[in-house]
Amino acid sequence: MTLSRQTGLFANLRRRAAVLAAVRGFFDGRGYLEVETPNRIPAPAPEAHIEAQPSGNWYLHTSPELCMKRLLAAGSGKIYQICKCYRQGERGRRHLPEMTMLEWYAPERDYTHLMAECEALIPHVAYILGLPARIRYQGRSIDLAAPWSRLSVDEAFVRYGGCTAAQALAQERFDEVMGLAVEPWLGWDKPVFLHDYPAACGALARLKPGRPDVAERFELYIGGLELCNGFSELIDAAEQRRRFAAEMDLRRAAGKTLYPMPEPFLTDLAHMPAAAGNALGLDRLVMLLTDADEIDQVVAFTPETL
Repeated sequence: MTLSRQTGLFANLRRRAAVLAAVRGFFDGRGYLEVETPNRIPAPAPEAHIEAQPSGNWYLHTSPELCMKRLLAAGSGKIYQICKCYRQGERGRRHLPEMTMLEWYAPERDYTHLMAECEALIPHVAYILGLPARIRYQGRSIDLAAPWSRLSVDEAFVRYGGCTAAQALAQERFDEVMGLAVEPWLGWDKPVFLHDYPAACGALARLKPGRPDVAERFELYIGGLELCNGFSELIDAAEQRRRFAAEMDLRRAAGKTLYPMPEPFLTDLAHMPAAAGNALGLDRLVMLLTDADEIDQVVAFTPETL
């Protein structure tokens, strides 16, 4: 680490602070309660492709999701949280093993409501920062004015990947096609919601009524950046247990660490109201609003400088 790196970051760090303040103002103004939940937990959600960081005999959370849903089950109402999350092995131009996440939940709502809140949140933050409705990112102009575009996962795979999502899954190429063929094209003229994922790609999401092959899940892309992952929540505890067991089987087959089953979460899930939840990467939002092409440009320290 050199001091010159930090000195050159202060403009972005000031904007980062303004983004966090604007986000809090947005949710406070909509009647959400800001909450804090533990970073260190005994059992993370056992998802096949997300690696939790051990912390003694427990783990640093990969998301505050399990604890926040337990608060929903207890009757919290609308809640949000800004916190650090930790994922092993995630390091790259847009990834850090320690990231800052915004997560929020709205009872008695579905994923379409969260899309509408995204359409309101990000222009609000841009306005508070004094940015125009049409921003510049990486040499291109992006119109943040609502409504934003909506594109199903299957439409996106056919249009950009030359196959359906089901075909990519069958060939075990879903992440490859998504990352290399689909994502780079998304959200350049206007933000786009990529929605209705294959059921296999929504371990904690509700299935679409009449479409058991589709999960009510979306991701938001702006300027090729994946900013958030939201869905209508699965509240059937027995079905959630079956899905966690299936994810654990995938981890076992891949030789990965097997996590304890999060029993307190599954117990409380039986009392959780219908709800929708969304997780938004704040580091990437700051990247977008500072015209940064690397996540290193919007954090005070990276792992390599510690």
